Amino acid sequence: MNRSSADNITKKDIQQLPLLTFKGEIRVINTHKECNEVLFILEKEALLGFDTETKPTFHKGEYNPTALIQLSTQKEAFLFRLNKIGYPKRLFNLLANPNLTKLGISILDDLKDLNKLSPFTPQGFIDLNHTAKKLGIRHIGVRKLTAIFLKHRISKNQRVSNWENEELTEGQKRYAATDAWICIEIHDRLLQKGYTSF
Repeated sequence: MNRSSADNITKKDIQQLPLLTFKGEIRVINTHKECNEVLFILEKEALLGFDTETKPTFHKGEYNPTALIQLSTQKEAFLFRLNKIGYPKRLFNLLANPNLTKLGISILDDLKDLNKLSPFTPQGFIDLNHTAKKLGIRHIGVRKLTAIFLKHRISKNQRVSNWENEELTEGQKRYAATDAWICIEIHDRLLQKGYTSF
């Protein structure tokens, strides 16, 4: 890995890269029944991509709880709408399962916010920002790591959209799925290069 080129990557450099989005199946979880059905599948996985989304605030002192948890395999993404299903114990048990690895980027605040909603002990999480720092990469975050390791860019256009909408738009779904799935892609690339995030 060329450390100097990674450290010198700019927003302009990133904008010139080809766009990468999740192309697999996206399942939006709106009910407890759907939640239990997909958790039965996810509990058997060994590795998942992880992210969350929250309705943005625009005034000091405002707070919105986490609206969405995204969990992804390489081929399927599952969007759990917490604003509709609440905080299912079985879902939070998965987040506390030390035997199921969850890959994320900049996840400390995500986990803190989730803990406010339903206290649990996060286990099995790997923050790829920490892995990048160990490799000498100072520029971190999902856009930077995607550019450095995958030579692509991802869109952040939906980041400040309303994640508590009655229905998520196709753009929101694709954005949310990509943010979780991309962690698996970065992890795989690290393994291919002889690095490990474990």
